[in-house]
Amino acid sequence: MGLTSGSTGLRAIDRGLVIKRQSAGDFVVALAGNPNVGKSTVFNGLTGLNQHTGNWPGKTVTSAQGRCVCGGNTYILVDIPGTYSLMAHSAEEEVARDFICFGGPDAVVVVCDATCLERNLNLVLQTMEITDRVVVCVNLMDEAKKKKIRIDLEGLSDKLGVPVVGTAARKKRSLDRIMQALEGLLSGETKSAPIKIRYTEPIEEAIALLEPLVRERAGGKIKPRWLSLKLLDGDETLLKALRENLGFDISEDGEIQKALERAWQLLTEKGIGREGLRDKIVSCLVLTAEAICLDTVSFEKIGYDATDRKIDRILTSRLTGFPIMLALLALIFWLTITGANYPSQLLSDLFFRLQDKLTEFFIYLNAPDWLHGVLVLGVYRVLAWVVSVMLPPMAIFFPLFTLLEDLGYLPRVAFNLDKYFKKCSACGKQALTMAMGFGCNAAGIVGCRIIDSPRERLIAIITNNFVPCNGRFPTLIAILTMFFVTSTGVRGSVVSTLLLTCLIVLGVIMTFVASKLLSITILKGLPSSFTLELPPYRRPQIGKVIVRSIFDRTLFVLGRAVTVAAPAGLVIWVMANFTVGGDTLLNRFSGFLDPFARLMGLDGVILMAFILGFPANEIVVPIMIMTYMSTGSILELDSLMELKQLFVDNGWTWITAVSTMLFSLMHWPCSTTCLTIKKETQSLKWTLISFAVPTILGIAVCIAFTSIARLFA
Repeated sequence: MGLTSGSTGLRAIDRGLVIKRQSAGDFVVALAGNPNVGKSTVFNGLTGLNQHTGNWPGKTVTSAQGRCVCGGNTYILVDIPGTYSLMAHSAEEEVARDFICFGGPDAVVVVCDATCLERNLNLVLQTMEITDRVVVCVNLMDEAKKKKIRIDLEGLSDKLGVPVVGTAARKKRSLDRIMQALEGLLSGETKSAPIKIRYTEPIEEAIALLEPLVRERAGGKIKPRWLSLKLLDGDETLLKALRENLGFDISEDGEIQKALERAWQLLTEKGIGREGLRDKIVSCLVLTAEAICLDTVSFEKIGYDATDRKIDRILTSRLTGFPIMLALLALIFWLTITGANYPSQLLSDLFFRLQDKLTEFFIYLNAPDWLHGVLVLGVYRVLAWVVSVMLPPMAIFFPLFTLLEDLGYLPRVAFNLDKYFKKCSACGKQALTMAMGFGCNAAGIVGCRIIDSPRERLIAIITNNFVPCNGRFPTLIAILTMFFVTSTGVRGSVVSTLLLTCLIVLGVIMTFVASKLLSITILKGLPSSFTLELPPYRRPQIGKVIVRSIFDRTLFVLGRAVTVAAPAGLVIWVMANFTVGGDTLLNRFSGFLDPFARLMGLDGVILMAFILGFPANEIVVPIMIMTYMSTGSILELDSLMELKQLFVDNGWTWITAVSTMLFSLMHWPCSTTCLTIKKETQSLKWTLISFAVPTILGIAVCIAFTSIARLFA
């Protein structure tokens, strides 16, 4: 059976995602699944590259839709967020549940991991409580085979009462089975009779009190048994969704309120409180999944995951976990620093050759000098610098980061750091967003969506800037190399990397300090619990890693940086070339800042460079050079020794060097990151706080260091 792909017409309205079918006969299919089960691979394999992505209305949760044609029918696939359950602990779970309940899908495909099926069945069982039209896709059958795990797919289908198919999503041909199952289910050829989950007797009695009334109110639009259970649970997000989508307001329904009171009186008499109800519901789901797997899943080799567990004992050990984590971090930095030098130089040479051509063109047009200065020496030269300095490190760092993600190592990092974040009343998932910030803080901010608690998500957003992005690496590496590294070549690069890693560790410590300060002041609260899955180690798909990291991360971040760097180039050129009272605006500005900057161990030129570098951290050092040399445009020196001599001639000492690195590590986020914070929080207040917190701490740390250093200098 062949599959063809194409794009879909989609539009969003306030109440939810509305899919505009190309014809009345198009089927809408929701694609659900736990994280790390290959759901995206299944989605991409079925829909091809012609997909529509965006955010769910009112949510910073990514949506993706695509179309495939099979057997004469058109299927619009909606990739709902990866989630472990539908109990709405997070925005992702809420979006997934609401689309299945109210989005009108004709069917739901739940993708499971064959190597840990029992855990995945929790989501399958919850989905079947909402709808009968479910197809279970047991993915990664090839990995299960390697681990000698046998799954009786027919037996599993009989137990669940819905179609079950086995796939290995990397082999596109196996995905045909999903479409065949959907075709049978939606045509009526395949009958579906999902298993009914039996809860404890008190819960069943409470459901029985509510179900007749709910059946009458729901009018066949939603399963009354499931809705009765959710009303007992008292989920506010669901009650709101019911009002918006079905016009069903429970607070105004006297009969249902009385039935709820009787149901809770019954549960209380049986010793079940509001906190205990959800635990008992989850317990019944887990026991049901366990019983199903006991009859349908067999292990030829009992210790099939023994190798993974042995590796985990090393990677998550108190003794070895942190040294390995730091060693990997240092290795990635070394590869990024060393590997980026040559392509950065090539790009720089290319852009400056092109600049010469542009200059010749302006001369040919007899354009005025000021126009050439603004557009070529200002806007173009800043853009050239940002791209040549920023693109190569990102093109190396992001694939390496994505490689660790695909391999399954990053959840181990979160596991190692979780208890330290808990002590700060923050979330262990912040470790993952922090790691993303090394590539770009804007990407780290977007990554904060994985944190369920709004309070903890804000803490992660505000503190993400304490890990330096690759835009700050050139400044840090240049200063480290000039003032603190005496050797050259490979040895010099290794020493630079080790010193940079120490600086990164300081940034991580400051992240903990800032998180703790926020959690006891403006963002008070207790740390929430969350499910942290340690997925099996998998061989990364190198091709997809490179494509995903380049297009989804590198070019996305670079595009934003270029957008804000262009106007910055214009402003910098104007300040460097316009004079007031015989001195340039640049010199006057730096002179005004100098007294305060000296308190921090800097000078006015350095502080001004950081301020003018707000659009892009990459241009901080070029602005310093331009101001010290009194040139009218950004330029670079041929060697670090020349640069060091320039700095020393302008009063730099080791105290200046350390203070500059500390302030580079801890100062305001760049404009790209600020725009991303505003977009993610939808709040100017939290954007300003995110700007102020690292700035205030950075100034305080620099003043404290300088004061102490001068006592012993």
